[in-house]
Amino acid sequence: MVKICIADSLPVVVQGLQSYFQGNPHMEVVASAKNLESLLNVLNGKRCDILLLDVELEGLSSIRDIKSLLKDFSETKIVLFTTVSEQMYAPIAIKAGVSAYVSKRSDLKELEGTIAKVSEGKVVFSETVKKSIEMLSKGKKSERLFKKLSTREIEVLRYLNDGKKNKEVAQILGLDEKTISTYKLRLLAKLNVTNLVDLLKKAKDLDVI
Repeated sequence: MVKICIADSLPVVVQGLQSYFQGNPHMEVVASAKNLESLLNVLNGKRCDILLLDVELEGLSSIRDIKSLLKDFSETKIVLFTTVSEQMYAPIAIKAGVSAYVSKRSDLKELEGTIAKVSEGKVVFSETVKKSIEMLSKGKKSERLFKKLSTREIEVLRYLNDGKKNKEVAQILGLDEKTISTYKLRLLAKLNVTNLVDLLKKAKDLDVI
């Protein structure tokens, strides 16, 4: 029996997944967490084979948090189940060591199949993710600009897109406000724009955010 932990800040998602897997002869939802703190409590007290993790989980501010989870709970394989832009996070997720990346727009049957493969030791990414990465690798130079962005720059861009100010982003990521200003300047230069509005527009056009 594959033991699953769901980490998602939205109760409707947790309840929906619990309902879907109820009665499944091969998989069982044994725990859930609504934020990073409760997730750590769960993982410290209970062994889980698969962690269904939303990138936007409350308290999860950085890809470094995911790396820490992978290091501290190496027996638990992570499947990212999220609505965050696949083109933005899938390459980072692969590099970080997660076992799968599935869009919340996917059919739950696909998610179930992914969990089954991951439990067998395979690394799986949805067809949507594979096509997105393939399209970008074959795209025009301007469409591959996002590849020049560092993990931290992408995270800063994501929070700026959420309407957060430099000070708020700095607090979330545990960085100095001046450092965030530096990241913003780098983003403007790399995406060849001169202001925040154009930066976010170009990032959206390239499907980076």
